[in-house]
Amino acid sequence: MSTTQSERLRGLLEPLVSAADLDLEEIELSRAGRRRVLRVVVDSDRGVDLDACAELSRVISDRLDESDVMGEGEYQLEVTSPGAERPLREHRHYARAKGRLARFRLTAPEGGTGGELVARILGVDDEGLDLEVPGVKGRRPTPRRLAFGEIAGARVELEFNRKDTDGVQKEEEA
Repeated sequence: MSTTQSERLRGLLEPLVSAADLDLEEIELSRAGRRRVLRVVVDSDRGVDLDACAELSRVISDRLDESDVMGEGEYQLEVTSPGAERPLREHRHYARAKGRLARFRLTAPEGGTGGELVARILGVDDEGLDLEVPGVKGRRPTPRRLAFGEIAGARVELEFNRKDTDGVQKEEEA
């Protein structure tokens, strides 16, 4: 997608998404055969349900039909949430993932190699994260502090039968 078209789409969609009290996470325009696919990813602190995606899809579709930003060709519009195993890129993503298990790709120290870490996010501040690293083979979990500068990438891990904060197991919501 050209920068100009990307900027025009973002400028057109951002107010619509904000009016629905959602955050615009990503806009992706790709080809599927002869048809173009416009994928709009939205999120919020309380999550996004199917009804919110459907309503926003109608609003976006109407607005796109009124404008010339998509040109004359056919396109398919998809409005979706980031999904259960969402990537964590911004401070607000980490804050939303508090209490969740995440997989971190760590930056390489000078002259070394990075690694991976799986841990539960307990707290988030301006400098980094407070984590709980699960114990192995019956050992207790251990606390760990991870600065944002040490994180090369992160993604929420899907957990089945995750323990809630009160110790009761619950099913993961996708």
